[in-house]
Amino acid sequence: MAVPKRKHSNSRTGKRRSHDRVKKRQIAYCPQCSSSVPTHTICPKCGYYQGRTVVEPVDE
Repeated sequence: MAVPKRKHSNSRTGKRRSHDRVKKRQIAYCPQCSSSVPTHTICPKCGYYQGRTVVEPVDE
């Protein structure tokens, strides 16, 4: 079985892990109702996505 000859330094481990963080979701604004919506998702208020109404909005 292959075993590492030497321990990886803390800085080398940190360099490897530098891209592992959780990134913030991008926020866009719905062109129909101007509410803030995460990108690539249907607007929960009006059901609008990519130029058309995909889902009928739920009235509460």
